[in-house]
Amino acid sequence: MLNNVKNQHDSIRAVEWKNDHLILLDQRKLPHNEQYIELYSAEDVAEAIRNMVVRGAPAIGIAAAYALVLAARKSYKQYPNDWRNRLEIEKDILANARPTAVSLKWALKRMCDALLRIDGDPIATLLELAKTIHSRDIAANYQMGQLGAQLIDSAHGLITHGNTGSLATGGYGTALGVIRSAYADGKFERIYVGETRPWWQGSRLTAWELGKDHIPYKLVPDSAMAALMGTKRIAAVIVGADRIAANGDVANKIGTYSLAVNARYHGIKFIVVAPTSTIDLATLTGNDIPIEERSIDEVLQVGNQRIAAPGADAWNPSFDVTPAELIDVLVTEKGVIYHPSTEKLAQLMQA
Repeated sequence: MLNNVKNQHDSIRAVEWKNDHLILLDQRKLPHNEQYIELYSAEDVAEAIRNMVVRGAPAIGIAAAYALVLAARKSYKQYPNDWRNRLEIEKDILANARPTAVSLKWALKRMCDALLRIDGDPIATLLELAKTIHSRDIAANYQMGQLGAQLIDSAHGLITHGNTGSLATGGYGTALGVIRSAYADGKFERIYVGETRPWWQGSRLTAWELGKDHIPYKLVPDSAMAALMGTKRIAAVIVGADRIAANGDVANKIGTYSLAVNARYHGIKFIVVAPTSTIDLATLTGNDIPIEERSIDEVLQVGNQRIAAPGADAWNPSFDVTPAELIDVLVTEKGVIYHPSTEKLAQLMQA
């Protein structure tokens, strides 16, 4: 259990179940507006996942678990004799909302496995399981925060990329959970946050979280990270993961691969923090991970203002894959793995 000091750096919850429906903090509106939306159907949740109202692999999985409760409630009420088949349709809609993050399918599989043991009304059982998935994610984040903080040498600063905090999880965060825990332990003075273009998860979301919880930070252009590493003031790069292949390759927010290459050149520790629900032993290597491509408008314009030349084309992958050989440490709720490999991940998942 974290001490009171650490709890002072944990004030945000972006996914909530309240009054029999799902409430999401709309992350498209941040950092300028804290607006919550209320969702009553699985179709609405799938749309929210696709449109980045909710994002981050663990948070997507939790939202999908609650969405299946909404779907089951509708199916059982409207088709009491055929609710399982009807539910299968809505499960597929949810599963296809974001293809890269494996936590989405992991959560749906857990929920559907529970259906095999249900006779009669499934709502109470499914809701209890969804709440368990949510609470265990937060507990896992606390555990990873403690384990990861022990890996941090006292230093001027750390680097992170994307958003891996409370907004991306059930609460506290994965990589940002380690950062929260390390800051509470007095391990560093400042966190350097990559803007994470083109959707700006760093400048919009991570900066907002750090400001909320009073952790000192500076925003850095993604293209300036190598120069920052060259100052010799950085102890580690700490990132999350949306999917980890069986051999330890990691799919994460676009730009992670570049950070790993630069960290290796500068002799800086590269740490990935992710729950075991993101480890996909059925995906042998990073080459087998489907990489989502988003609208090129995210590259050609900022907000509603076009910045690219007329007629410009673009490529906008949402993720990249960092090879396992560039990862120094993988932190999970089940333990820490140095230099992850197929054998080490298999052993971890069997534990």
